[in-house]
Amino acid sequence: MATQLLQFNDKGIYCSAGDFYIDPWKPVEYAVITHAHSDHARWGSKFYLAHRLARGVLKYRLGEIQLETAEYDQSIFRNGVKISFHPAGHIIGSAQVRVEYKGEVWVVSGDYKTEDDGISTPFEPVRCHTFISECTFGMPVYKWPAQQQVYEDINQWWKRNAEEGKITFITGYSLGKAQRILQQLDQSIGRVFLHGVIANTNRALESDGVNLPAAAWLGPDVSIADARGGIIICPPSAIGTPWMRKFHPYSFGYCSGWMALRGAKRRMAADRGFVLSDHADWHGLISAIDATQCECVCLTHGYTASFARYLRERGYNAHEAHTYYGAEEETAELADNGTPAAPPSLPGEEGGVL
Repeated sequence: MATQLLQFNDKGIYCSAGDFYIDPWKPVEYAVITHAHSDHARWGSKFYLAHRLARGVLKYRLGEIQLETAEYDQSIFRNGVKISFHPAGHIIGSAQVRVEYKGEVWVVSGDYKTEDDGISTPFEPVRCHTFISECTFGMPVYKWPAQQQVYEDINQWWKRNAEEGKITFITGYSLGKAQRILQQLDQSIGRVFLHGVIANTNRALESDGVNLPAAAWLGPDVSIADARGGIIICPPSAIGTPWMRKFHPYSFGYCSGWMALRGAKRRMAADRGFVLSDHADWHGLISAIDATQCECVCLTHGYTASFARYLRERGYNAHEAHTYYGAEEETAELADNGTPAAPPSLPGEEGGVL
């Protein structure tokens, strides 16, 4: 390792040469953000830099921050340090951050997946000397099934529920998983409804030019009869709430990589579990790391200790680092009466701002 271009301190991943942080977990002067999930993009920093497609959701989640955006492969220079974003394939607007200074190249992965989900810009490996990588699912047990088969299973399950007169709930994070599910639903089966936080998130994405399938906000004017036979996409925070329980009879399905573990569906009290993740599986992590042709690997969250041992056995200089990533929290954004908040007006529309 020629230089310690990036270091971990009590605020985050710091580049002293460029005087900036990547995904800091405390407020800093200059924050470079890999994506808009709350464990990587936190409120309080003075200045933010992110990919263009993260603009709307960052402002929706963090408020009126001072934000600059860039395209993939666009070079930004700070104190002689070259910064650029490269597709991570995790969610819309997610990016790996490449940092170059005096011939040394480091890449911070943020969260990533190597399979093309059809909605996020597909992952691209970036050659570097040191790769700072997540390993959320860094165990051999995590091997994702074919996405198309998962989507077919979801649609067949929804169709059976509709034929039985049930409402279907499908759960996924409001930023990332919800949009993947929405684009793959067979809307000939019935109506598609969105929990308020997902409707808000979709509007934020659409403000940056992202095209998403139409779906209805499940507001207070939608009756149980209106929703019968339909499917409701909701975040994990809605599970078991009075808002959800009022739609009985319903069938509830959970989409997550954790569904690959035996007993996970039962612990979530779900009727169905679907193995669908926005992170790389075991083989995806290994192929991504190999493709960087890096010399050193630093693992930030997930099965860091065991995965680092495995990589060292394969000849990598691999170690783990303590971070505050890996705990993305979804807020239900419920009004006092338990109804999801209405999507806000977009800038220029009467009644408010995004």
